[in-house]
Amino acid sequence: MLKWLNALFSKTKTEVNTECMKPEVHEPQKNNIKSVSTKYLIVGLGNIGAEYANTRHNIGFKVVDFFAKKEGITFETVKLGSLAEYKFKGRTFLLLKPNTYMNLSGKAVKYWMDKGNIPLENILIITDDLNLSYGKIRIKPKGSDGGHNGLKSIHATLNTTDYTRFRFGISDEFKKGKQVDYVLGEWNEDEKTKLPERLELASEIIKSFGTAGLENTMTAFNGK
Repeated sequence: MLKWLNALFSKTKTEVNTECMKPEVHEPQKNNIKSVSTKYLIVGLGNIGAEYANTRHNIGFKVVDFFAKKEGITFETVKLGSLAEYKFKGRTFLLLKPNTYMNLSGKAVKYWMDKGNIPLENILIITDDLNLSYGKIRIKPKGSDGGHNGLKSIHATLNTTDYTRFRFGISDEFKKGKQVDYVLGEWNEDEKTKLPERLELASEIIKSFGTAGLENTMTAFNGK
């Protein structure tokens, strides 16, 4: 009987020790850290063609053209537009001028957003705004299209209004019924004189958007 009990105790002890010796298995932890994109799509809205080059409606093109010249980069003809790449402080800025004409701008924005794998929060749309006095800046994280056909197209294509727009004031100094002529008209002499300083400021805004972030950029530049 004693031998039997000793054998049973030894077996049980061995089993217990074996269980205790099993390595503890931990479930792999999921990485909850969200990756941050360092690529930005800067879209200047406008119409292609020499007849539109110096019109108020083409201020988006004018801003990115000025920026590219200032930084020594060039545009290349690509699908649905012209594209230039600029690198600064670890960020990559893709400057886009859609060649779709204003009313189909969303098509180019969506294509390059997808191709570059650029998140919605890293998109900046530069456009003219009749409701702001000449040269006044307003940066907003979302909002209505305000009757702007380029923004209407982007809204419809992306199915959202939650993207950042940089509105450049062109004022509303036109007679009743002359809005189209005014928007598609060229800058007057006073506006032309003041434009270079405004374009310098716009270039600072582009860099700030990618490096300082939206909130800081709005605080620093809105109303200037």
